[in-house]
Amino acid sequence: MDGTVLVADDDRTIRTVLTQALTRAGCKVHATSALTTLMRWVGEGRGDLVITDVMMPDGNGLEMLPRIGQERPDLPVIVISAQNTILTAIQAEEAHAYDYLPKPFDLPDLMKRTARALEGRRRRPAPAAAEAEPRSAEGDPDLPLVGRTPAMQGVYRLVARVMNTDMTVLVTGESGTGKSLIARAIHDFSDRRHMPFAVAGAADLAGADGPSALLARSRGGTLVFDEVGDFDLEAQMRIVRMLDAIDEKGPRIAATSQGDLAERMEAGAFRQDLFYRLGGVTIAVPPLRERVDDIPLLAEHFLARAAREGAPARRFSDEAMELMRAYSWPGNVRQLHNVVRRLVVTGPEPEITRGQVDQVLGDQPAAEPVRRGGGEGDRLSASVASHLRRYFDLHGGELPPPGLYQRILREVEMPLIEIALDATAGNQVRCAELLGINRNTLRKKITELDIHVTRRRKLM
Repeated sequence: MDGTVLVADDDRTIRTVLTQALTRAGCKVHATSALTTLMRWVGEGRGDLVITDVMMPDGNGLEMLPRIGQERPDLPVIVISAQNTILTAIQAEEAHAYDYLPKPFDLPDLMKRTARALEGRRRRPAPAAAEAEPRSAEGDPDLPLVGRTPAMQGVYRLVARVMNTDMTVLVTGESGTGKSLIARAIHDFSDRRHMPFAVAGAADLAGADGPSALLARSRGGTLVFDEVGDFDLEAQMRIVRMLDAIDEKGPRIAATSQGDLAERMEAGAFRQDLFYRLGGVTIAVPPLRERVDDIPLLAEHFLARAAREGAPARRFSDEAMELMRAYSWPGNVRQLHNVVRRLVVTGPEPEITRGQVDQVLGDQPAAEPVRRGGGEGDRLSASVASHLRRYFDLHGGELPPPGLYQRILREVEMPLIEIALDATAGNQVRCAELLGINRNTLRKKITELDIHVTRRRKLM
């Protein structure tokens, strides 16, 4: 890696870590805790790349991006921020940041992005003056779409990239993951945000005037077909005809689906022509069990919301939050919200105990199976395919780094072995038998993947 990197962050530890890592990689580094110093360096022509925090003692890093773009349009900027909401990702995209990473960030990942930025050293043209100011949140400033995990940050980046295009968007995910919130965010932060936002079900397409009435309701804004996988073939045909008749002044089209449309199409339950019309961009919203680190963040958000609405202020004990993190959340974020609302009124004391959480979770209904067209193997294959499509989409038309095959195998292999070890209470002989591999092979994999094995008595 070759080049000079300007680092701006008020956290001394972060400045030290980045300085050491970038220096070891062959870069020259200038680090500061002040945006005024950073802007002086930029004005003097220093640096080949900027890495800056958002909230600084003397200003907002995002608000500096238009100035950097005007003075040095070829200078890429990577934004890092502890404000892990979809709004931050959208503001970074609109301010023409080269890239955006939430805190806490993965250092190897940041180094790879830094290397790509230095190799390219190219930047989109500076935004016009009318576009220079990052957008503020409209409506509720406390957005429900929060999450610092890589999975959700990937969703945020994709939303930011597609929101001002005219491409159709298909939002997929299990019930309760927030698909409708994603569709709404794409509209609310887009250039169409002052136009209508309409959500349609199959019944809205019925009758001779159904499609035309929908177009009149949406009037150049956004039209979302909710759970389109459940529409019958007649309703699907009406959508196809309507889409073919839309002109450039028509609404942007989006759809949500809990089921796998590709499987339904192969089974003859979903029209092929509609499948390809809706699949301009697919945004797969991960289930809550795949982003466990977001559970405390979401729970605190719902507690704060309840307090604003007049409920008593409460907090989770460490033991209670540990139990919240361990639960599978089959109803995803919607279920988490309802559980927190119940916990708020379970006792007068400020702290929510593990016993209270255990009691509320014990009353929750059993998980409902995700609606799919095929069997168990098909569901896994479809989930992997969805993940890989999202992974490729996040590279913005460029190919991922080389070595993809081994990286993907490792991502599948590691959780498989970890879950199998947990199911067998750490007994490697039973685990190897369960997996159908040699015991020595299992030991080798445990060492290679740095898997921690704990022997315990299995409670059934």
